[in-house]
Amino acid sequence: MYNAHLTKDYTVRGLLGKATDDFCEDGRLVEKTTYDHVTREKLDRILALIQGSHQKALVLYSNLDLQTQEAYEMAVTGLIRPMNKSPMLITGIRCLHFAPPEFLLEVQCMHETQKQLRRLVHEIGLELKTTAVCSQVRRTRDGCFTLDDALLRTQWDLHSIQDAIQAAAPRVAAELEKSLRPRLGTEQLPGSGQHRDSEGPRSALKGQAGGAVGG
Repeated sequence: MYNAHLTKDYTVRGLLGKATDDFCEDGRLVEKTTYDHVTREKLDRILALIQGSHQKALVLYSNLDLQTQEAYEMAVTGLIRPMNKSPMLITGIRCLHFAPPEFLLEVQCMHETQKQLRRLVHEIGLELKTTAVCSQVRRTRDGCFTLDDALLRTQWDLHSIQDAIQAAAPRVAAELEKSLRPRLGTEQLPGSGQHRDSEGPRSALKGQAGGAVGG
């Protein structure tokens, strides 16, 4: 499962107009800002830049030669995965709801932590020439598992857990087959073991987005 680098889905809720020391809504207040200039169009533009920079980073960390047919097919079907450890990589991000100061994002990613997702909200605020904090992070999918697979607290017993594992086994096998098999025939670029910047694609976002939103 670990080597498959499966993606996860999150809904991430943000709040414009303030910054805290830990990027959480209930953290120590550091700054308050105005946000009247922020529009849905500007937010969508920033999210597109984030997704684009992370997609480039994903190709970089996959060590694939995109000139090969196998690698091209993986890119088309969205099966490109990093070969080893990488910083958080976002494979998809979009706004589900925008009602300032609140906004709700849907994020597909891998190798993430909750702190990194909260920091993402903070950085989006900065790119929008304001500030933002994260008020909620909720995981809705982990690989092939969704909220429908979650057991209720009353089902936390050996029998229910065994039944859930047995029911999920075919889906897990199919997911691993889909994620791992396409990588077997791909070619790697030279220097696949070289060190990369642990900051990942975030620096690329800062270089692109600064002039994208304008006032």
